[in-house]
Amino acid sequence: MKPLRVVGVGLAFAGTVVVAGFGAGCSVSGERTASDVGGPAVEPARMVPVRAFPVADRGLLVDPFPLPADREIADLSEEGVFVRGSATATVIDTRVFDPQIAPAVVDPADARRVKVHLPPHQRPAFQAEDPERSLQNFQMGGTSGEPVVDADSVSEFSGIDRTGWVPPDPTLAVGPNHVVVTVNQSLAFYTKSGTLQFEQILGSQGSPGFFEPIGAGNFAFDPKCFYDHEAGRFVVLALEVYSSTAYVTIAVSDDADPNGVWYKYRTDAVTEISGNDYWWDYPGFGYDGEAYYVTSNLFPLNSGGFGGVGFRVFDKSDMLVGDPVNFFTTRDGGGASVQAAQHYGDNVSDGGAAYFVQTNGGSSLEVYSIEDPIGNPQLRSLSVAVPNHGSAGEVPTQGGGSIFALNIRIMNAAWRDGNLYAAHAVSVGGVAKPRWYEIDLRGWPNGSFPTLAQSGTVDPGAGIEGFFPTVAVNEAGAVALAYGTSSSNQRIRFWVTARKAGDPAGEMGDPVLVRQSSASLGSDSGQRWGDYYDATVDPVDGQTFWAIGQTQESGIGWDTRIAKFSLVASPCAADIAAPFGVLDLADINAFVTGFTGNDPIADVAEPFGVWDLSDIGVFVGAFSAGCP
Repeated sequence: MKPLRVVGVGLAFAGTVVVAGFGAGCSVSGERTASDVGGPAVEPARMVPVRAFPVADRGLLVDPFPLPADREIADLSEEGVFVRGSATATVIDTRVFDPQIAPAVVDPADARRVKVHLPPHQRPAFQAEDPERSLQNFQMGGTSGEPVVDADSVSEFSGIDRTGWVPPDPTLAVGPNHVVVTVNQSLAFYTKSGTLQFEQILGSQGSPGFFEPIGAGNFAFDPKCFYDHEAGRFVVLALEVYSSTAYVTIAVSDDADPNGVWYKYRTDAVTEISGNDYWWDYPGFGYDGEAYYVTSNLFPLNSGGFGGVGFRVFDKSDMLVGDPVNFFTTRDGGGASVQAAQHYGDNVSDGGAAYFVQTNGGSSLEVYSIEDPIGNPQLRSLSVAVPNHGSAGEVPTQGGGSIFALNIRIMNAAWRDGNLYAAHAVSVGGVAKPRWYEIDLRGWPNGSFPTLAQSGTVDPGAGIEGFFPTVAVNEAGAVALAYGTSSSNQRIRFWVTARKAGDPAGEMGDPVLVRQSSASLGSDSGQRWGDYYDATVDPVDGQTFWAIGQTQESGIGWDTRIAKFSLVASPCAADIAAPFGVLDLADINAFVTGFTGNDPIADVAEPFGVWDLSDIGVFVGAFSAGCP
């Protein structure tokens, strides 16, 4: 798309699309060379640290551009009813931000918890295990004893660190040439080799902040991001809450390069339930070919009990071109901490719905669907029985402190070709362990009822706790898991593991270490440290995995680490004789001899233990194709 000409500073709150540009802002307090970001950006890119925190040290903050008090607020008193809304776009070109790199550099000792600026809120406790509802005899998988992740393929680099906010809540999005990272309350753009190109605070503490031009104040929290591989766009979300207002704020890049034009929307998130106003917290964020989906817990601004979970559906066709966007909002009063799936494949024809999932006590998962999301949306849900699981609770760390492992909340969700994948931490003998699920949706809600296809628990070792597991699935059906570990005598570590589509049900390969923290966490107990990690698939090849985790580093405090990894190559069915790496007559002779003598060397195809035409076909096909 041709870059837009920046015509000045402007804000759009109703009726029009406005392009915003900015002046130099802060004075230079440091410089470093950065890669060319294109457009009118200043070279070399300047780095100017900015203030991380609002002036107030706690309590609800003031909305700089509050909506009219007499506006019409979405009434979700009746569950399952979709209420229509709309919002206009502000068009922002990030290449005119000056400086391009404006990190929030904070002494770790001055960290501030996000919750000090939120209204009092507490979600209901999870239900207890119900053995009669669970799959008591389900065959769970573990680890195979051999790594499936190729350790030599693992590379990693440091992402955003020490913004001052706790927890950082890291997520990442991976496009053809760039990686976008969000944390509380900042975002950054990197090349895939790790070169930082752009970093800004999300709110008005920035220079300017990423969402400041559309009215965001100094508390844009709980950000998330993904790369929409269907449309070739980066998408970023942040929530806002103030004394009487709240927002779901969302931005969409105009192409596959995050440096440049973004279409940004600030949508009213104050929700009425039985006469009380509610705000949105702890979002889920997903997409498919039709829409972008946001889920959040609903808490009262002033009075009232827990409101359940809100669902917001954005018609992404509007947002891809910067048009005013239409969206629908509904809620389920019985839901909490629901994750929206990122969809790979044609879910419109395969079941005809977008999918979501949450933990439903200790014996089942609750799966949601939204059919016809941008036409006449319908919300449905049902419970899928899974093996019993207890809450992970607190996780000890070296240094005497502990991390709150976020109970048994689902960390993320992915849908691919009719199956829904999710992960969370569960208690196994009082120790937190990462667990993952694959649910066969069987065409639901327009087919049979979903069932649990496979599930596994990764054991990091005796007395070692695993937390914040996040799952991704590539085009070959391989499943990857990223997670953290710690113990009372071990620093926090960041791990990845994976399984291939043909591996035994529920089984993951042995974990591969990405990074061990260079420092201990400290003595704080029950601190919110994550609250989650993230993982995704590279859109270029549909095979390579990326993940973001968190470590504790000397002199810095928390840091985010961005990892890229691939799987161990499958052995070639035709390369069975020396010299290996060369397909020649020796391989043919070895196969013929092995086949006639029922030697396992020639048993290269299912059903294994039988030497038949399947083995001949696989060998001939591999030999003809030339093994990689």
